[in-house]
Amino acid sequence: MMFGENFKRKYALSDKGVENTKKGMLWTVIVNLVVMTGTGILYMLTSKFMDTLVNGAGLPNAWFFILLTAAFVVLSLITHVGQYVSTYGLVYGEVKDMRIGLAERLRKLPLGYFGKRDLADLTETIMGDVNRMEHVWSHVMGYLYGSYVSTAIIAVCLFIYDWRLAIACLWGVPVAFGLLFGSRKLAKRNSEISKAAAVTVSDGIQETLENIREIHAINQEEKYLNGLYKKIDDHEATLIQGELATGIFVNAASVIMRLGVATTILVGAKLILSGNIDFMLFFMFLLVITRIYAPFDQSLALIAEVFMSEVSAERLMEIYDTPAAEGSETFAPKGHDITFENVGFAYDDEQVLKGVSFTAKEGEVTALVGPSGSGKSTCARLAARLWDATDGKISVGGVDIASVDPETLLSDYSMVFQDVVLFDDTVMENIRLGRHGATDEEVRKAASAANCDEFVEKLPQGYDTPIGENGAKLSGGERQRISIARALLKNAPIVLLDEATASLDVENETKVQGALSRLLANKTVLVIAHRMRTVEAADKIVVLADGKVAEEGIPAELMNKDGGMFKRMVELQTQGAGWRI
Repeated sequence: MMFGENFKRKYALSDKGVENTKKGMLWTVIVNLVVMTGTGILYMLTSKFMDTLVNGAGLPNAWFFILLTAAFVVLSLITHVGQYVSTYGLVYGEVKDMRIGLAERLRKLPLGYFGKRDLADLTETIMGDVNRMEHVWSHVMGYLYGSYVSTAIIAVCLFIYDWRLAIACLWGVPVAFGLLFGSRKLAKRNSEISKAAAVTVSDGIQETLENIREIHAINQEEKYLNGLYKKIDDHEATLIQGELATGIFVNAASVIMRLGVATTILVGAKLILSGNIDFMLFFMFLLVITRIYAPFDQSLALIAEVFMSEVSAERLMEIYDTPAAEGSETFAPKGHDITFENVGFAYDDEQVLKGVSFTAKEGEVTALVGPSGSGKSTCARLAARLWDATDGKISVGGVDIASVDPETLLSDYSMVFQDVVLFDDTVMENIRLGRHGATDEEVRKAASAANCDEFVEKLPQGYDTPIGENGAKLSGGERQRISIARALLKNAPIVLLDEATASLDVENETKVQGALSRLLANKTVLVIAHRMRTVEAADKIVVLADGKVAEEGIPAELMNKDGGMFKRMVELQTQGAGWRI
């Protein structure tokens, strides 16, 4: 069927969007037929005058035609309003639903998906591709398909009157659209090239803005700006190339379709001279060809956009086709021990973890240590099901976390990662994100425990001070303490700390560690750290190397193990602490 599943995927439409397209098509058909009745009124009036001139009949009834014309104007106004509402009005709701749907889908995708997709590419999909589809849905879909139907209806009527003149009038329509459809692959390829160039420009702009301080520091402004200018010029060139190729085919199709006017005149004149038709029938066809091509004028200009939109639709559907991280919405573990059983994880073709097994017990602090790239942060993310393990099993309180919906699972987790993410809001509201509805007093208590009071008191408006995009007005240590306060406020039974004190000086690190020791009692705590002094008070240490568990035990045991990796790491860091310039 015309509006089946293939149609929905081809244009990235929801079921509601398909219904809206049908409504837009129906109203377009009505509008086109109503507009064509205007030529019918003109034909009737002309016929009356001709009858008066030739046969001496009375003049046409002026009031009849005045009332008929008034009725036509009113009907035309009503139908055009209906067409506007059913195309533009309804489509804007579809665009809103599309963006919300994309956000909901992205929210449910595993974190690994975002590691494979470029941020600029995703932004281009959500903004640029949806904008392109919005224009297609509102300006093209209903209008184009409605024009197909209305022209088919009018064509049947014309063939009933005279098939020879009908062919002379309409032959250019299928030829013109055949030419455009023949250029479909070229239009799609140009769209893919242009889209790739647009993503490259977005990537370049984002990279330049994110690294502007580093670029200034190494005195490479000119180099990076010249590179960005080239990317913009390349994108402009691809747009011009695509528009030129499309314009050639669109204009050629328009010229071919308009040749129907000439062939109608030639065929009509021959038929009149041969006595096969009368002048009024010929005149009727001349009136029809002044309007029959009008519905396609805009369609011809925009049908190429339909072809190019298929690339945007494919990019949107790729997000929906990606399997979401799903599971049960109930989570009732027996305790909160985190158990890794022969867990393996591969990122693309790179094996990150290989048969990792350990247990982080409830009420204890378990530290994951090891060289960079050993898989510490990966274990933390797998424990929270931000990624799904490739092999093995991870359970919390005996429940396989792969069977639990990530959002349900994360209600039992508080997390502080090395890369702190803050919002352009006040200190108070950034901490309150840890628990929606928390009182100001509860927020301040958590902030005090994370040693935030010291710097917040120096801010102009205290806890009500906006901190800028991603906490731009704060230092790295201050941002990290806000993130810790947020986790403390949530007060979840499982706490994941990934390099949580990496940006703190020794004094503040000691204070935060003391707060964590007091406030994380009876919780399952998983700490990832490079600095050995951070995990001196841990109940258990798991040493990872090359994606495997190399050592496991309490700190004292590992320190007494001759040739042990943990002991060697502590000794190296102790030696490094005495280094001076």
